[in-house]
Amino acid sequence: MSNTIVETLSGTQVAQDRIEIFESLVRTYEKPLFQFAFRLCGNHHEAQDLLQEGFFRAYKSFNKFEDGTAFDRWLYQIIHNLYIDHYRKKKNRPLVSSIDEPSPYLENEKPIEIADWTNNPEQEAVRFELGEQIQAGLAELPTEYRSAVILCDIQGLSYEEIAQILRCSIGTVRSRIHRGRKILRRVLLPYVQGKEVKEV
Repeated sequence: MSNTIVETLSGTQVAQDRIEIFESLVRTYEKPLFQFAFRLCGNHHEAQDLLQEGFFRAYKSFNKFEDGTAFDRWLYQIIHNLYIDHYRKKKNRPLVSSIDEPSPYLENEKPIEIADWTNNPEQEAVRFELGEQIQAGLAELPTEYRSAVILCDIQGLSYEEIAQILRCSIGTVRSRIHRGRKILRRVLLPYVQGKEVKEV
C-alpha cells in the first residue's frame, strides 16, 4: 500500500478538485476500512457510523494532509483513534455481530486460513459459525492487541505499516500480535476441539 498524496495530487489539484479527488480516494479504500471498523467494534451499523465519522474528519483535514503519507494508513489511524475515543467505552456492548447482518463491504475480506471448504451447505454453516467465534475471540483482546491482529491477519498490512498507524515501534507491534494470537488460540481452542469431537 504505497499510494501517496504525492502520486495522486498536486497543490493546484487540491485547490480545484478537492472534493472529487477525496471521493475517488474514499472509493478506493472504503471496503478495507469498513472491514477494519467492523472487526474493531463487531457491529455493522456502528462500523458504518465509525467509517462515516472517520471520512468526515479526514475531509475536514484533507488540505493539511502531508505529502509522502499513505492515504489509507492515515485513515486507518483516524478510525482507530475514533474507536478508542468513542466505542471502547461502551463496555457492556457486545462485540459479536450476527451472520444475519450481511454487508457488501465484507464480501472481499481477506480470508483467515482455516480449511479448504467446499460448497457443502453444512461446511458453509460451520465456516460462518467459525467467523462468529473469531469475532468473539477478538472481543476478548485488549484494544491494542485487537487492532494489531486485525491489521496484520485480516487487513494484511506489514509490521511497518501497522507501527505507523498505531504510532508505536515495530517491536511493540510484534509483541502485540504475538500476545493477541496467543489469546485468540486459547479462546478458540474449545470451539475447535468441540468440532473435532463431533466429527469423530
